[in-house]
Amino acid sequence: MHATLLEILRCPFCGTPFSLVENEALRATGDEIDEGVLGCECCAFPVVAGIPVLIANDATRDAMHALEDGHRDDALLALLGVSDAHRRERLLDLLRSGEATYRRALELLCDDAEGTWCVHRFADPTFVTAEALIGALGQAEWPFRGRVLDLCGGTGHLTRVLEAQRTPDGVSTAGTVLADVGFWKIWLASRFTSPGVAAVCCDGNNSLPFARHSFSTVLLADAFPYIWHKRMLADEMVRLVGDNGLIVMPHLHSALGENYSAGDTLTPGAYQALFPERLPRLFSDERLFEDVVEGRVVDLTRDVRPEQLGTEASFTLISSPRTDAFRRYQVPMSKDVRGALAVNPLYALERHGNSTTLTLRFPTPEYEAEFAECRRYLPERITVDADLTAPIVAAALEPAYAYLRDHRVLIDAPVGY
Repeated sequence: MHATLLEILRCPFCGTPFSLVENEALRATGDEIDEGVLGCECCAFPVVAGIPVLIANDATRDAMHALEDGHRDDALLALLGVSDAHRRERLLDLLRSGEATYRRALELLCDDAEGTWCVHRFADPTFVTAEALIGALGQAEWPFRGRVLDLCGGTGHLTRVLEAQRTPDGVSTAGTVLADVGFWKIWLASRFTSPGVAAVCCDGNNSLPFARHSFSTVLLADAFPYIWHKRMLADEMVRLVGDNGLIVMPHLHSALGENYSAGDTLTPGAYQALFPERLPRLFSDERLFEDVVEGRVVDLTRDVRPEQLGTEASFTLISSPRTDAFRRYQVPMSKDVRGALAVNPLYALERHGNSTTLTLRFPTPEYEAEFAECRRYLPERITVDADLTAPIVAAALEPAYAYLRDHRVLIDAPVGY
């Protein structure tokens, strides 16, 4: 956590600013705070692994006391939810080995369907659409000039996309903040998926721990249907972006459609009514996906009325008083590599001399059913004239490289993914 984050952090309960407590828990290097305690006018919260944990519960209090007693590993493990002694040792051994990866750590932190979803997030259809949408809005220039909040951003896959946005003069945005209620998720994000991102552990069902008008854009992808206090969170997002900011909510599950793990859904009109003064626009996810897959196009001139969505499973809501964002964008697939080229983990590999055959393999029948649309861009089977079991070099794959990237056979994965 960089000390400048304190400029925008506010207590979610009393609303007052935080100050850093000078006690035995504090561990900092210059302006980077690794561990410590933040105090406001009503209570105190820990900073663990550089992440302020602004939630009032037993685990948070236990972690703060462990820090103050000098037991830093215990504080981390308490917040990661690792209580089993064997699993604790396995995780600590992994971290000490210097060979930790996102997937190996994830296996110890989450071994259910959500973990499977996390591993394959970079190639699922909802990510493909949201990534293109962010890339399109980046062309509008102004949405990412200020701070950007990835709210309920999980393990940071879209955070990484937000971090890649650049202003026209090539200067990075003012900064991306990742917020989620799951400490283990944002810990993985800050360590592997989007290393160094400003991460804040907080609960979207409470007031958000940020000062008014702190962000130019708030992104809330996939998670809003699982929030119980929807009206409050909608008001909070408006508070954070002010009169001229942007709220982007991809993949809202509709109460009128069929969804896997639907959450507590509303009708399209009810979602829209949560932002009565901001004239939010609704977009068909089916149409957005089709345009992205077929032509790398994001057309934000084609918003629809709630009743036009019919029984579609999901849709996207975008709210901004500025109309210049709502235009048609061409979003080319980037061939640049920010991390490391890797084979999409949905593929099984068979090496035959200097060539490699890849076969699409879904991790579970449930995953295959939910994300069947990925077959629109993922080939069932392909042979590549290269050894893909070794480190992958783009130049060695020509002329197939563009196809492999466009069809997400190869992904630009974070280093250590």
